[in-house]
Amino acid sequence: MTWARDRGLGRITARSLTVAALASLSIAAEAHVKWFAAYDLTAAPHSPSAIWSSEFAQLALVTMLALWSACVVETTRFGRTLLIGLNLLTEKIRPRTDEFLRCCLAVFFVALWSRGGIILTPELGTDNTSVEWLQAAIAAGMFWRRSMIFSGLGIIGLYAYGVVSYGLFHMLDYPIFLGFAAYCILYGLRLDRTGIMPGTVVRWSIGVTLMWASVEKWGYPEWTLPILDLHPTLAMGFGHSFFMTAAGMVEFGFAFALLWTPLVRRLAAVVLGATFISAVFEFGKIDAIGHLPIIAALAVIVVEPSLAARYPRSAWLPGCFAIALFAFVAAYCVAHSVLLPGPGVRS
Repeated sequence: MTWARDRGLGRITARSLTVAALASLSIAAEAHVKWFAAYDLTAAPHSPSAIWSSEFAQLALVTMLALWSACVVETTRFGRTLLIGLNLLTEKIRPRTDEFLRCCLAVFFVALWSRGGIILTPELGTDNTSVEWLQAAIAAGMFWRRSMIFSGLGIIGLYAYGVVSYGLFHMLDYPIFLGFAAYCILYGLRLDRTGIMPGTVVRWSIGVTLMWASVEKWGYPEWTLPILDLHPTLAMGFGHSFFMTAAGMVEFGFAFALLWTPLVRRLAAVVLGATFISAVFEFGKIDAIGHLPIIAALAVIVVEPSLAARYPRSAWLPGCFAIALFAFVAAYCVAHSVLLPGPGVRS
């Protein structure tokens, strides 16, 4: 009886590991669902109790173990060697990372200005033509360090306009833009020379943005179903429900990894960057422009010089991961009920 139970558990774990590995190659290939499919934020998301199924818990455990293993490897000689190798490999391009990120942000805002009718992302439409000229001014401000302060303030202005036009809950999808605004202001004020690292603010904003986006996959999995129907290869033969849970979990795991130790976050940035780039071949120009800033920021994270963690943090990881997972699922549902009062969460 025990042997049968262990064998069954082994099959579940093997299946979870397989799906997690495959889903990691298609996180970004799903693209941002609001750009390509119909959505209704007034509808209630699934409740935390409905999201937290046994399947969800198994995938969460597998993801946590994978992150813990990577954290342990970082403390070994192999991990330290790998980190030194990354530092040496990126040494020559490291001095130009700020110029690279500023250039990509400028290209992004020029693209928005050229396209017109968009606030910050494709689904945030507007008829206000002054928005386009603000975007052009933001792009121009990226060329000089002092003017980056005004570019940062302009990004905050666009975000605030998005809140007024689409509501705070919708804009909670995009804290990354506040991270870019903070980066521009901190860099423009030369606070990076005082020990304040603007890139760290961007990294945390990316992590939070992607963790929030992963909860959306669990709260509203039906939004992505039309995309999976149009692009059936994305699901890799798995049932849509299971795939959405797995893809969201892997995305959450990599996003959480961006906030962890040096080697773990740099490897996570490599995988996330590769998957976001892969989405361009599936979804085209809209996806390329929409994700350009985040791809550029992930490249900067990979290049960011770092040494191995001074002390092991693997013991902290399971607890921190579990707390983050519970907190984001609960916060998503609470934020919806508070900011978009209406029908309660779905069971």
